[in-house]
Amino acid sequence: MTFARRSILALAALAGLLGTALPAAAQETAVKFQLDWRFEGPSAFFLLPAAKGQFKAEKLNVTVDAGNGSGNAVNRVASGTYDMGFADLSALMEFHANNPTAPNKPVAVMMVYNNTPAAVFALKKSGIKTPADLAGKKLGAPVFDAGRRAFPIFQKANSIGKVEWVSMDPPLRETMLAKGDVDAITGFYFTSLLNLEARGIKAEDVNVMMYPAHGVKLYGNVIIAGEEFLKKNPEAVKAFLRAFTQGAKAVIADPKAAIAVVKERDGIINADLEEKRLKLAIDSSVATADAKAETFGEVSKPRLALMASQVADAFQTKGRINPDAVWNGNFLPSAAERNIFAKK
Repeated sequence: MTFARRSILALAALAGLLGTALPAAAQETAVKFQLDWRFEGPSAFFLLPAAKGQFKAEKLNVTVDAGNGSGNAVNRVASGTYDMGFADLSALMEFHANNPTAPNKPVAVMMVYNNTPAAVFALKKSGIKTPADLAGKKLGAPVFDAGRRAFPIFQKANSIGKVEWVSMDPPLRETMLAKGDVDAITGFYFTSLLNLEARGIKAEDVNVMMYPAHGVKLYGNVIIAGEEFLKKNPEAVKAFLRAFTQGAKAVIADPKAAIAVVKERDGIINADLEEKRLKLAIDSSVATADAKAETFGEVSKPRLALMASQVADAFQTKGRINPDAVWNGNFLPSAAERNIFAKK
């Protein structure tokens, strides 16, 4: 046993005898955090406060892991494998409705993507200009894609006739549109648009129909926490959201610096591409007019209730969705702390 190790053990024993606490480092609360997707531009919102010390300053030891879909993020938090995570609110609502007796149902504690990034993409040369033009067309997306799952809401809001769906793995989605194998695809705005550009399709040659711009005011991704973790560590959850909010302000203020942090975590990313992706995410989903009206991190209760009803219908859930069960805003920082959007 090393001298340093013996010293630590002796300090711990002395602290126990004297009834005193160990130094702050020993009091850190461990938080395992699950992202919804791999390390890309938007993951800077979590990687930056982890790298720059905001979580440490709140006495949190946060580990951030890449993910492979919102549904998996919800399941991993529900299983207790992760304490907190980042997931699409629709996926969380679906889990609640289909698993009413689950013992550790995750709860949304902070809104991040106030407007869903879901959109329909079509090449302009296809002649598809409006949602109505999608009737009778062949649409492509993975079966679990958030835009595809919510398409019935988009379809109803825009009186679109029947469409045909083609399923594929995520890496093939934009390729199939570029090749003309499908007429249109659904996907996240900041994902599919850049993926199409990477396949030689110019942005000006793509018609993008974003759900929020066409009558579908769904919320997007939220920070979630397991019920047990919330009960046992309420102050840690509040501390996490405070640190996250500080980090989010820094990310929005300087996306280039934020991407440098993502690059440190995953050296193979294209920094310029991910900076562009991050800026698209901020403009389309984070710093939106709705987010500014409702304040960063919060939700509108009527809008939340409408979404719960729409998701239950579109996803054909086993039961109805109780909006009060999926959302708990009691852990949010103050409105003043969440005032992170710089006025132009």
